[in-house]
Amino acid sequence: MTQLPSAVSVRESGTGTPLVLLHAFPLSAAMWSAQLETLPGPTGDRARVVAPDQRGFGGAGLGSEEPSLDTVADDVARLLDAAGIDRAVLGGLSMGGYVALAFAERHPDRLAGLLLANTKATADPEAARTNRERIAAAVLARDSVRLLLDERTAAGQLGPDSQHLVDRVEAMIAAAPPATVAWAQRAMAARPERLDVLAGVRVPAAVLAGAEDALMPVGEAELMARALPDAELTVLPRVGHLSAIEAPEAFDAVVRRLLERVVAAG
Repeated sequence: MTQLPSAVSVRESGTGTPLVLLHAFPLSAAMWSAQLETLPGPTGDRARVVAPDQRGFGGAGLGSEEPSLDTVADDVARLLDAAGIDRAVLGGLSMGGYVALAFAERHPDRLAGLLLANTKATADPEAARTNRERIAAAVLARDSVRLLLDERTAAGQLGPDSQHLVDRVEAMIAAAPPATVAWAQRAMAARPERLDVLAGVRVPAAVLAGAEDALMPVGEAELMARALPDAELTVLPRVGHLSAIEAPEAFDAVVRRLLERVVAAG
């Protein structure tokens, strides 16, 4: 794992079309282990898969900036600079999707393609913002993320057929620092609606949803797909919120199709 000056740490494999994958909350780039192994292909040259830890997660520093997903999106732009990548296919799952949307708004010239998985472009309603602040205040007050484990966050993220993965997801959650969890919750609560940003995306896009996702209704994916000028929508049956972990082969098939469209678009 290479430490970068932008407070981001990154896992990387393969060569070919650059593909940056942004992880869900409150996990880390470790969630992309299957994709790092398989998406470059048998000869390793189908894709250059870059999976950064976002601020404060995994091996990345949190920094002193106020909570904002725009700041994380700018981290990704600096990551591309450090990696010598001009334009990349950007894929985000859940919170990673929020960051990808911010990136599409702030750095549209750096996008070669866009993958939005188990995420939404609408803002949080008031009740969701209130709950995020409750969690942020609690983990800081206790200096512990035990609350996330006690409230069965991992089980709620996984579909009914994927509960055997709870221990793996809980291990990633338990590794998240309390200050990072609070920062990310407040950053997500403050994000604006970005459906209008999608209308201006001029690169191939893919939208992916889980039919059993209790956190992101399929209707949110349909909204994004309609807003994007060139999008393919895929709904994975029997899959919950963490599609890349629950159904890696199906997830990877969506990504490969997007990469093919990006190459064909030149």
